[in-house]
Amino acid sequence: MTDGFSLQWRSGKPLLSLFPSAIQSMLDRLLGRASLKERVAELEEENHHLERQLDAEKERRADAATERQRAEAEVNRLEDRVAELQDRVERLQDEEGESTFRTEETLSRARLSEVLDRLESVETEPEGVFTAYVDGEHSLPAPVREAFGDRASLVASAAPCLAVTDDAGLLSACLSVPAPPSPFTEWADAVRLERSWFEPTGKHVVALVRSDLFALGEYDGREQAAFHGFDSELKSQHSKGGFSQSRFERLRDQQIDSHLDRCRAAIEEVSPDRLYVVGEGSVIHEFEALATATKPVDATGEPDDALDDAVRSLWTVRLRVP
Repeated sequence: MTDGFSLQWRSGKPLLSLFPSAIQSMLDRLLGRASLKERVAELEEENHHLERQLDAEKERRADAATERQRAEAEVNRLEDRVAELQDRVERLQDEEGESTFRTEETLSRARLSEVLDRLESVETEPEGVFTAYVDGEHSLPAPVREAFGDRASLVASAAPCLAVTDDAGLLSACLSVPAPPSPFTEWADAVRLERSWFEPTGKHVVALVRSDLFALGEYDGREQAAFHGFDSELKSQHSKGGFSQSRFERLRDQQIDSHLDRCRAAIEEVSPDRLYVVGEGSVIHEFEALATATKPVDATGEPDDALDDAVRSLWTVRLRVP
């Protein structure tokens, strides 16, 4: 015989190898597996569709979280702008018309020393000079309003500051204070101030704390005697398609808490008598109980460079003359 069956049979190959797909299909129908395979294929397609939906939802949630963060940042910016405009309005609302500072100056080290010398040289009759430290967190104290009169709104806009005037109206100044005292008001025969409020004196420690970096310098006056610093790995952004935004934020908060614990341990190891903590406003409040003073500053770069920038910002003094 010359038909295909007999040729294949004489070749020694099994019958099932002649038409494997057709025979398999026939067996599937006979055994009832064809419908099951079709259902499996349908379920696999549904599963793929659901996976695509899940991926799309994860991406949508990540994008929504990013947009929320952007919106929050914009709200904060606008709130700061509103506060700035409100302060400007208060300065302009003077009965005699527009009221502005006569002088505004960022004092260099030499210029700061000269200004402080001049203030310390003032001597009057008893209760001839008024000095106040205004913290800016509360309404302007009544003694400050009475002492500065029409210029009191300018003092409010300069706060927190050390405000100085005299009973003759010849002296008027507002100075930002890097290491401020507790709020006070005082009439006396001389200006009340201490150099350590404005200049680094004696032995002290400056700690720069960011959520991802720490730098600590031990100083004698302006000279650095010792340095210690480190940075910590901090997840900076949520990866799409990964874990949820809430889990990302939780892990990031845990990383920051662990980093702050390391910072606190490094400070306590030094155990300074005077400690100035500078850095991110969102984290430095954690150290207020340990610090002589805290101040938000922008300081970027490696720990040693960032600390140098932070120290310059810490001891920068702004003079305003109402």
